[in-house]
Amino acid sequence: MSDRYTATRTSLRTAGIMIVFTLAFTAMMSQTYRATRPAIEASEQEQKMRLINDVLPPGSYDNTLLEDFVAAGRTPELGLDRGGRIYRARRAGVPAALVFEAVAPDGYGGKIQLVVAVGAEGRLGGVRVTAHKETPGLGDYIDPRKDRNKTQPWIGQFAGMSLADVAPAQWKVKRDGGVFAYRIGATISARAVTNATRRVLEYAAKHRDTLFAASTGSTI
Repeated sequence: MSDRYTATRTSLRTAGIMIVFTLAFTAMMSQTYRATRPAIEASEQEQKMRLINDVLPPGSYDNTLLEDFVAAGRTPELGLDRGGRIYRARRAGVPAALVFEAVAPDGYGGKIQLVVAVGAEGRLGGVRVTAHKETPGLGDYIDPRKDRNKTQPWIGQFAGMSLADVAPAQWKVKRDGGVFAYRIGATISARAVTNATRRVLEYAAKHRDTLFAASTGSTI
């Protein structure tokens, strides 16, 4: 038997072993994913509900909130380049609030992701930052978990406000001639969140009826 034949046979055997190993590993990973997927999805749902409960009191609605949503495509008004979801809270079938995924694109460290609840009457339930890259110890006070003032976190000033209380032209931080507080040395972070919140309120006022009437899971 020639050396060339032996080498070819060895190579084929090795390749076959690698293929079998790859298929077995892929099957094992697929099985593991299927087994852990329900737990992962449950954890993600729980995390979403914790955030939503921060901006919308659980007793203010009685529907299954995460199942009652519309998908937003690219929506510049909400800062959504890749789309997002808008959840609809109802009580006894009557519209109660809208919960928006939104993005402030102009934070000091880049995009600031938000969740914003707007009552059916146009009043803010609250605003929370879900992800950001603002400077630790300086601009990250926009996140109440990082805000050193635990009794009156900066972002809490938006709760209960509406465009009827503060005209759009005044919906700015005080440094820009508006009414909202900010922390010295970190104006950009506060400005980005404040402006994004105003845009959400304006979008909600303009599209409220359409959003509540749309079919669940549909794209607007």
